[in-house]
Amino acid sequence: MRFDGTKDYVATGDLTVAVNAAITLERPLLVKGEPGTGKTELARQIAKALGLPLLEWSVKSTTRAQQGLYEYDAVSRLRDSQLGDARVGDVANYIRKGKLWEAFEAEEKVVLLIDEIDKADIEFPNDLLQELDRMEFYVYETGETIRARRRPIVIITSNNEKELPDAFLRRCFFHYIRFPDIETMQEIVDVHFPGVKKSLVHAALTQFYELRETPGLKKKPSTSEALDWLRLLMAEDMTAADLKGDTAEALPKLHGALLKNEQDVHLLERLMFMNRRRQGQ
Repeated sequence: MRFDGTKDYVATGDLTVAVNAAITLERPLLVKGEPGTGKTELARQIAKALGLPLLEWSVKSTTRAQQGLYEYDAVSRLRDSQLGDARVGDVANYIRKGKLWEAFEAEEKVVLLIDEIDKADIEFPNDLLQELDRMEFYVYETGETIRARRRPIVIITSNNEKELPDAFLRRCFFHYIRFPDIETMQEIVDVHFPGVKKSLVHAALTQFYELRETPGLKKKPSTSEALDWLRLLMAEDMTAADLKGDTAEALPKLHGALLKNEQDVHLLERLMFMNRRRQGQ
């Protein structure tokens, strides 16, 4: 079982090595990187490439680790007991399975994505240590132990919003997705827009990387935003000539796809104003 990327996802050599190492070691793959660098999509493409089902658990600030295992709906059971419902006799009727339970009981191997683990409380990763390590957990309400029939491939993503506990990190294989260089970005563009004009792509990517290197930028545009921008440029039938000179003289065409806060817009406007003043002296 080996991952080598797909026709829809450009995986660098170090990324494929990390994925296959995690599969061989049977450890969760912890993937970090800037937002928009394809961390979530990686899990989907691994599942696609290996022909495995994908289970996605999107973590939020209110998510508890227990929800990934199961939840016991005591309120519904109490209500049903007051109504004389026969279902009350079997507590299993009030157990709601979480994504880990679904992955553990699956007949075939699955890919389990735990997406943006750093959004949750700091104790969230620690609360999953034993379950991810032993691939089993105990259901107190029914007295049963749920064990993984086939160990899932676990992909965990993080945007580095919080530091993760050392004990959790020790149990993972780690990979940081670096922001793609211009050559890799060209490959990504070719995958998404195979018929796009090369001159437009060259001009757009040149401007895109110049924008990312602007000192003081609060939020650098990501890979996904670059693709959105290119899609808009193509929809407007723009050419390389339409983009020429934007960086020095005006905000980039359709800059709303790249700049996502007013501070960065004002920063670029000030820099361009100062540049014009220098040129006029």
